[in-house]
Amino acid sequence: MIPLFVDCSGRRVVIFGGGKVAERKARFFRGEADVTVVSRSFGDKFTDIPVERIAMDVHKALDDSLEELVGGAFLVVGALSDPEQNNRIGAICRGRGILFNNADGEAGDVTIPSVTRGKNYTLAISTRGNSPAVSRFIRERLEAEYPALDAMIGLQADVRKRLKACEPSQQERNVILRDILDDPEAWRMAGEDPAGARHYIRERYGI
Repeated sequence: MIPLFVDCSGRRVVIFGGGKVAERKARFFRGEADVTVVSRSFGDKFTDIPVERIAMDVHKALDDSLEELVGGAFLVVGALSDPEQNNRIGAICRGRGILFNNADGEAGDVTIPSVTRGKNYTLAISTRGNSPAVSRFIRERLEAEYPALDAMIGLQADVRKRLKACEPSQQERNVILRDILDDPEAWRMAGEDPAGARHYIRERYGI
């Protein structure tokens, strides 16, 4: 597998399951895709998720019915508590060339990572399903260790723009940008006072 960031706007994502795992997947894709969730019943937390819900007992459904449900989908997620039913859905998706993520059962061809994001960045961590706890641990550590990450990326973008106007050497521009990343005071000020951080960098690095 290779990591990719995919624009899912206007694409259909179908999630099978109505429990906590399905809920997490639905929240992951909400606002980014047209999400349909299929389950015999739904947990209370689904009431505040803006997705289409279809009530169906997958165990009793014929393959033809499932094929109709996944028709036109970009991605299907098997998040049922029964691995055999997830595998069944995965086989249908493979037969139709639809991407499939399996939360419990035979591995699909898509892994949904643990994600942390800000205005200027998105970071995705995956252990290929071997240890979701490790993915979550790394995400939480990143969020704790770099609370000013979003501000620093915005600051770097501003500095890069100014450097391109005054420093012809790309190598020298890269050195200055890295020096700022290694500067604890720049990080502190970026989080507490972005305007002050810009002033500090102009004075400290002559930009």
